[in-house]
Amino acid sequence: MLQEKPGQLHPSWQAVIGEELNQPYMQSLRAFLKQEKAAGKTIYPPSPLIFNAFNHTPFDKVRVVIIGQDPYHGQDNGLPQAHGLSFSVPAGVRLPPSLQNIYKEIETDLNIKMSKNGDLTPWAEQGVLLLNATLTVEQATAGAHQNKGWEQFTDAAIAALNAHRQNLVFVLWGSYAQKKGAIIDEKKHLVLKSVHPSPLSAHRGFFGNHQFSKINQYLIAHQQPAINWQL
Repeated sequence: MLQEKPGQLHPSWQAVIGEELNQPYMQSLRAFLKQEKAAGKTIYPPSPLIFNAFNHTPFDKVRVVIIGQDPYHGQDNGLPQAHGLSFSVPAGVRLPPSLQNIYKEIETDLNIKMSKNGDLTPWAEQGVLLLNATLTVEQATAGAHQNKGWEQFTDAAIAALNAHRQNLVFVLWGSYAQKKGAIIDEKKHLVLKSVHPSPLSAHRGFFGNHQFSKINQYLIAHQQPAINWQL
């Protein structure tokens, strides 16, 4: 259940998009989530982790944005896969197929060896905003919370980054992310696009896109430290 008070949203984000939490669409979203919880449905990620991406990556610390769609809706080893960071899973949870492919591309692109740990929190703490378009989902029901208001909230976050920050890298994998990122000013920011890392599409242009090295090259060119992608 989403807490009534927006205090769980990092103050830096509260300053730029906090007003969104008071809009009618967010009030409707809260009511929907309460209703689902009251009906006995399990919602992922757990309530304290809904704003995890924002809390690990304050607004003024964002350097890279990787846009996902839905939180994971399953469990593994008795743990929810979703913990509020796009593509990431908690330590101890097996790597989902898309994350396996992300790791494969990193290994090829940067000539480093990745572990079996799928917790991407170290990326988030370096300024990689791992933002899903929808921040909650019903257990075992993909897309159950789409078009309930989350997309408008996360659109506001992207719009604020686009408007108020400079020289960010936006990573748009697949048609959904590319549509969501359509507002980004490519004169101010680097926009990297490819097919999604899903096994259904990764062989059509995700593998070999060298985007992780491109991100670091851009950051270094703009006097910022590279991201350490190794986990």
